[in-house]
Amino acid sequence: MKKIILILLVAATLFSCSNNDKKIAENTALIEKYIKAVENLDFETVESLLDENYLGLGPSVGDSIGKEMAIANWKENSQKLYESIKYAKSRNIGVVVSTGDNQGEWVSNWAELKITYKKDKKNVTIWANTIYQVLDNKIVKSYTFYNEADALEQLGYVFINPNDL
Repeated sequence: MKKIILILLVAATLFSCSNNDKKIAENTALIEKYIKAVENLDFETVESLLDENYLGLGPSVGDSIGKEMAIANWKENSQKLYESIKYAKSRNIGVVVSTGDNQGEWVSNWAELKITYKKDKKNVTIWANTIYQVLDNKIVKSYTFYNEADALEQLGYVFINPNDL
């Protein structure tokens, strides 16, 4: 009897691990597809991968955006602002969080983004991290982190402390 219980426990653990590995692989492939769509300015694919209740947070505290506004912003930026966006040195890692406030399936993408602007062909390189939550093969939430001041400085903006005036 002890052997049967032990075998069942080992089998359940192996099944759980392989099931999580499968989810992680599927979710990572989904995020890679999303990234390619962003690089190709393919907003039909971007739209198809975002859940109807998608919530994007960041890069600044208090920034949040839903699916409709996210798509509208990307379209506007691609038509008027960005010549290209390339994910260089892009790396993904997936995880399944089984307990707590952040329970769910997540993929983190770290990348060196190379952005070329349309108007003056200026280039900006930023390090960015976006953490995506995936549910039912859709992106339901993302948190994006990058240094906005660094990007602005590369574009020629100068920051002055008002106390120095």
